[in-house]
Amino acid sequence: MAEITSLVGVYAADGTLTGEVAYWVGARLGLTSCSLCKITHGSVREKSEWRECRAALPVPFETFHRNDQPDWVREIAEGVTPIVVAATTDGPVVLLSPAQIDACHSSVEALADAITSTVATMDLSFGT
Repeated sequence: MAEITSLVGVYAADGTLTGEVAYWVGARLGLTSCSLCKITHGSVREKSEWRECRAALPVPFETFHRNDQPDWVREIAEGVTPIVVAATTDGPVVLLSPAQIDACHSSVEALADAITSTVATMDLSFGT
């Protein structure tokens, strides 16, 4: 059984100033959306509920924008965002697809539950 050593989430937005402003305006006008952004952030900053959830996970969970994600994540994600990737002792795997993140309906608790259930379904475990 492969052990998860860390998790990485990739937003469907760019982390540049232009990208952040474009996303913020587009989201307010209903022109763009990122289900992972809606889970982790309020209208301006990271949700405290998300910070608490992330701190309670048994492994680190880092987030990146699509333009600043690590190369190893970019390779396994194949341009798909939003996405959650797990670094495991057997190599990286896609843990949550955009559809699975969408199904969380902006809920931090639902994301945590989706991570837990998918880890079990994929026969993975969290490293100690």
